[in-house]
Amino acid sequence: MKVLETRVYQGPNQWAHFPVILQVLDLGALEHHPTVMLPHFVEKLTAAIPSLVEHGCSYGTAGGFLRRMQENEGTWMGHVLEHVAIEIQNLAGARVSFGKTRGNGAPGQYNVVFEYEEAQVGEQAAALARKLLLSILPDEVKLLVPEVREARNFDFQEQLEDFIRWTQKRALGPSTASLVRAAKARGIPWIRLNEYSLIQFGHGKYQKRIQATVTSETRHIAVQIASDKEETNKILGDLGLPVPRQRLVRDAENAVRAAERLGYPVVVKPLDANHGRGVSIGLTDAAQVRVGFDVAREHARSVIVETFIEGLDHRMLVINNQLVAVAKRVPGHVVGDGIKTIAQLVDIVNQDPNRGIGHEKILTRLELDHQANEQLSKVGLTTESIPDAGKVVYLRATGNLSTGGTAVDVTDIVHPDNREMAVRAVQAIGLDVGGVDFLSPDISRSYKEVGGAICEINAAPGFRMHVAPTEGTPRDVAGAVMDMLFPPGTPTRIPIAAVTGTNGKTTTARMLAHIHKMRGKIVGLASTDGVYIDGWRKVEGDMTGPVAAQMVLRDPTVDTAVLETARGGLLRAGMGYRYCNVGAVLNVAEDHLGLKGIDTLEQLAQIKRIVVEVARDAAVLNADDAHCLRMADHTDAKNIWYVTMNQAHSLVREHIRAGGSAVVLEGGINGHMITLYHQGAQMPLLWTHLIPATLEGRAMHNVQNAMFAAAMAYAMDVRLDDIRTGLRTFDSTFFQAPGRMNVFAELPFRVIVDYGHNAAAVKAMVQTVLAMEPTGKKRVVVAVPGDRRDADVTAIARELAGRFDQYICRRDDNPRGRGDTEIPEMLKNCLVAEGVPEDTIHVVVKEADAVDFALREGQPGDLILVFADQVTRTWKQVIRFRPEKASAATDEDPGTLRLTPELELMELPEGSQWVRDDRGVRLARGDED
Repeated sequence: MKVLETRVYQGPNQWAHFPVILQVLDLGALEHHPTVMLPHFVEKLTAAIPSLVEHGCSYGTAGGFLRRMQENEGTWMGHVLEHVAIEIQNLAGARVSFGKTRGNGAPGQYNVVFEYEEAQVGEQAAALARKLLLSILPDEVKLLVPEVREARNFDFQEQLEDFIRWTQKRALGPSTASLVRAAKARGIPWIRLNEYSLIQFGHGKYQKRIQATVTSETRHIAVQIASDKEETNKILGDLGLPVPRQRLVRDAENAVRAAERLGYPVVVKPLDANHGRGVSIGLTDAAQVRVGFDVAREHARSVIVETFIEGLDHRMLVINNQLVAVAKRVPGHVVGDGIKTIAQLVDIVNQDPNRGIGHEKILTRLELDHQANEQLSKVGLTTESIPDAGKVVYLRATGNLSTGGTAVDVTDIVHPDNREMAVRAVQAIGLDVGGVDFLSPDISRSYKEVGGAICEINAAPGFRMHVAPTEGTPRDVAGAVMDMLFPPGTPTRIPIAAVTGTNGKTTTARMLAHIHKMRGKIVGLASTDGVYIDGWRKVEGDMTGPVAAQMVLRDPTVDTAVLETARGGLLRAGMGYRYCNVGAVLNVAEDHLGLKGIDTLEQLAQIKRIVVEVARDAAVLNADDAHCLRMADHTDAKNIWYVTMNQAHSLVREHIRAGGSAVVLEGGINGHMITLYHQGAQMPLLWTHLIPATLEGRAMHNVQNAMFAAAMAYAMDVRLDDIRTGLRTFDSTFFQAPGRMNVFAELPFRVIVDYGHNAAAVKAMVQTVLAMEPTGKKRVVVAVPGDRRDADVTAIARELAGRFDQYICRRDDNPRGRGDTEIPEMLKNCLVAEGVPEDTIHVVVKEADAVDFALREGQPGDLILVFADQVTRTWKQVIRFRPEKASAATDEDPGTLRLTPELELMELPEGSQWVRDDRGVRLARGDED
């Protein structure tokens, strides 16, 4: 049972519209051993994980999964792994339920898919599940499975506890997790920014951040004050709020003297620790104070000695100047029964299913550690003592939940004076979220009447005691934080446009980004050559996957996102966001087939369809592409826009008549007009020859790209005039669209550099070249990526054959598993098979050499089309190229020039002439070149 591949999907993908993990599993011999053929397997599995009984599986009711394993032919180990990986995550505190297991077509191989909350936790849960399954196989079956050796001496319960502890270090803490859940409930997007508790809520310029329960609106100075217990005590006391008297000390003897001045009993605690660490309470003599001082010094250099206040421990939570929750905290304890020892009572308490390791459950397990033994010794007990029936024995001095304490919600009974006191205290420190630790004999009565005191103010108060109290009503305190950060009606998301398709993605995305930039927006653009913020490239490389998307969405200056979304990123890791406002699929053509399990156009369309599946406002589809048309049945977008270059398209006509939206290329006296239809209105946009990127309307593929950009922009509420301005100022220069039909006309011949690398892209460029009607020869430099199928090489050669006068065949720098000359020779053979004369075909293996060869062959009036892999290098090579000679002169007399016919016919500037000297042949006027 081998794991052949693991993919972690961060967002929407072909399996689900949320994060999942895919493992490709090869069962090997276990393919012939479904669960009904494994004696005692189900019993052992449920003994290890009893909670599997809750899984409904296809039956939809508790116990359904167990029935599936035991009835009829049973089920296979991939399906079992899916359920166990899910349940192990849940045992560690996650909330996941989705899974799916399907055969992938290869014998014994399965795609096992399961939901996760934290990727590393999900992967480790699957690894632990696999070991468990291997360890409980019948002995006779183990002999057939070599991987069983990985599970020797395997103790699942021990491994599970280690896994839970490890998970707690990586999983979101209870407070942070509650904030994330509150954000999800309000439709607010969130991104985890590190392995701890730093979370971004909202996208782009609308984002806010939290670290645990400290928010991006929390003032640094307020946190500093709250962390200084002495300063906090003084500020509150100066305002007349009830606080204990205290002294700051730095050695044990001064601590004793301070205690004597204040009067026993006293509390000794660190100046700036938290979670009750290093706190000693109720100290009644000098010896205890010295010990307490040493304990406090383990957590801080300075120590506080303060008067001991009698009363119950309460945490009062204030958010945005409102008291939202109050919990009475009870230290971890056991209750005697007159029979069992304290150690036995602790074991019984820890059997409570609500108690777990760390923050795994709503309560934390009790521990008989050093602090517990110290607390017992103060009352003359040990772990082997047998308390009287009903006697409460405390194992901690403080009521922190992280040390086994419990919490009782008392929000509804708090006296108004105490409410007002808590709010004033947090306001005095300056916190937006603050926890007041208040000791009071009765929280329902005023502190002015029964006494009480504020022990400290917490700048990052925990929410677990309020969200999941041991007793009483849970409080939505996280929701109050979200409502403070994002008041109702406040935007949390920037508009997101996602563009996918086989060809045209980059140009369309750049056009759309340019339209938004021209209307004053700060655009984040992710494309095949990098991430751009406000037009400046910040990161170079192919940035069309989820990592690049999150770069854009995390940038605090961006107010509009345009995200090119490629097949590779979707297959590898899914999308980097849960949904987009506008999603467009430009086309589906043969490219990358035979890679990563995608062998047909139908499969490729299913992958690209994800973009419109998660579109909320509009799905923009190519009505001239049957695969794109079918995607209309798979989107829940409010509006579907069709783009067609066929003004007689019957389906689009019916769509428009029904009030639908479309962009149509319509013929007219002056050429072609791009026209928008929306809700019954007809809106002529622009003549295609007025769009520079279309080369006066000749480059029809860029006409189509402009139509898609216009549809997406209009769906994003961009005015028609702004769309016109954007398209009329966007060109296909290397600066605006590198590698996308970049034309260089500063040589005696024209050169086009394009990144096209599939048959559809090559066809579009061939049509453009023909439409440009060059007066000289047409030459092409071509290659095919080495990881493409032989059929793709043949298809590209077929599109080129008979269209050019000269063919230069090369390979990419990275042959991608092919031989050094395999691709260029294959292209040559395919061209010859299509009837191209062999003497017009040249094999020049390296890209730079091939481009140089073509440039040297160029003559005035020629057009050279270069399909480039290294676009920037090729463009520089073209613009820096200088012909070695401007004439065919070979005269011995250096003063005599014999000009070519083209140069003889050239009209020279007034006063200019051709000259030859030691610098070569040049055009000069006087002493100037």
